[in-house]
This record gives sequence, C-alpha cells and structure tokens, in this order.
Amino acid sequence: MDIIAQLQDQVNKIAYIAFNTVGSLQRDAPPARLSQNYPEPPEPSAEALATINNEPKEAAIAFMQGVKQFDALVGALPLSEGGEEAQLKKIAELQAENESVGKELQDEMQSAERELKQLRELFHMAADNCLRLKPPS
Repeated sequence: MDIIAQLQDQVNKIAYIAFNTVGSLQRDAPPARLSQNYPEPPEPSAEALATINNEPKEAAIAFMQGVKQFDALVGALPLSEGGEEAQLKKIAELQAENESVGKELQDEMQSAERELKQLRELFHMAADNCLRLKPPS
C-alpha cells in the first residue's frame, strides 16, 4: 500500500474513533437539568459512571495513537527538492504532458469514429446487396 493510501486509511481511523466517541458520550452521558422548571434528573448508577469514565480515556488513547501514526506517515513523505518553485514547474510540466496526451487521445478517438462510420456504411452496402440478390419468396 502506498503512503497516500496509508494516510487516507489513518484519517478514516481517526474520524471513526472521533465519531464513535462522540456517539458514545451522547448515548452514555447522564441527563442534565436544562432549566430550574424541570425536576432534578436521577443520579447515574455506579456502572454507568464507570463506563462514562473509562471509555473516553480509551478513546483518547486510541485517538492519540492514530494521530501519532498519521504524523509519522506525513514525516515519511518524500521531501520535495527545490522548494515551491520546483513543484510549480513540475506541475506545469505534468499539465502540459496531460494536455498533449489528451490531444493525442482526442485525435485517436476522431480517427476511430471515422473508421467506424466507414465500416457501418460498408456493412449497410453489403446488407443491401445481399437483400437485392435474395430471390423473392
């Protein structure tokens, strides 16, 4: 797997951990009193408190491990030689090459379409000739 795919995979893992942590906190958090007009919510059980206290710690550890691995992968990316100017020059070269190949492909497509049109005309002529030679029933 190349480095970019590994980076994408790591970003997906970090997002997965973050979303699951928020979801768990929403699910497991004890109710809160929104207004003085509402009664006091019941106290959470000891089991619920243990879950609430342990899961975020585990998630935070997994999240930080994911971030550290992401940073290591970013650090493993090859450094560009020559700085920003060299990168812009390389991008311009690649764009010019892309345009050249695109033009070549377009020319090939037009040539293939002309050939297909000729083949269809020949096929229709051959079919018409076969129908004319067929004896009437």
